[in-house]
Amino acid sequence: MPDGAPRETTIVHFRGGGFAPKPRPWASWLFFAALAALWQAASSAGLINSLFLPSPLRIAAALQEIIVNGELFRHLGASLFRIGVGWLIGSIGGIILGGAIGLSSLGRSAGLPFISALFPVPKIALLPLLILWLGIGEASKIATIALGVFFPMAISTYAGVDSVPRNLIRMAQSFDIPVHAIVRNVIIPATMPSILSGCRISASIALILVVAAEMIGANVGIGAYLLTAGNLMQTDQLMAAIVAISVLGLMIGALISWLERVLLRWR
Repeated sequence: MPDGAPRETTIVHFRGGGFAPKPRPWASWLFFAALAALWQAASSAGLINSLFLPSPLRIAAALQEIIVNGELFRHLGASLFRIGVGWLIGSIGGIILGGAIGLSSLGRSAGLPFISALFPVPKIALLPLLILWLGIGEASKIATIALGVFFPMAISTYAGVDSVPRNLIRMAQSFDIPVHAIVRNVIIPATMPSILSGCRISASIALILVVAAEMIGANVGIGAYLLTAGNLMQTDQLMAAIVAISVLGLMIGALISWLERVLLRWR
């Protein structure tokens, strides 16, 4: 190309996106709307037996009915109380043990075998034993939820503490910063993402366990309502309760996402 001639410029788009997810909220709504429309069309055409799988319109009508008569809030209120207390007890215990395993050699030697031995045990299988110990009331159900929450929280906290960059800790120690200040200013902020991930997992486990525990030994609760509706073959009300549980799970997930945005602004 002769000197002074204009040079052609080629625009090269940046390709290093790193597989960063792009929010597309319309996709989920479109998927669920298409699924519900297909389901309703199959039910209206008689391809699906309404006794075994009610149509979305029947489920919506049943959901409206149990909302208006107050049954849904009565049962959900009892379940939420059990979830809240059990989750709080299990989370506090799990964070304490996970932190001790991550920070202490003695805690790691004693705690890891304990978790490895008991974590695989299905917690709902312990409910009959807990009923013998604590009675048929609220304590046995709350203890079942707390045990189910305890182990994933302990593992998440331990993994978070163990993954803190050691250079940060050594740098703080080189300035003779006290241990409690290192834990508060270095380890806890770096561990918070893992703790919140554990909260997301343990909240789902708590929801599953409360339904199972209420099916075994409760008169009030969303699990007891599911069992009663199933025994009476009221599948529309049963599916309405399942929809309510799904919405509750979405609300809990949204709450944890909000906590992540608030507590992890530094990332």
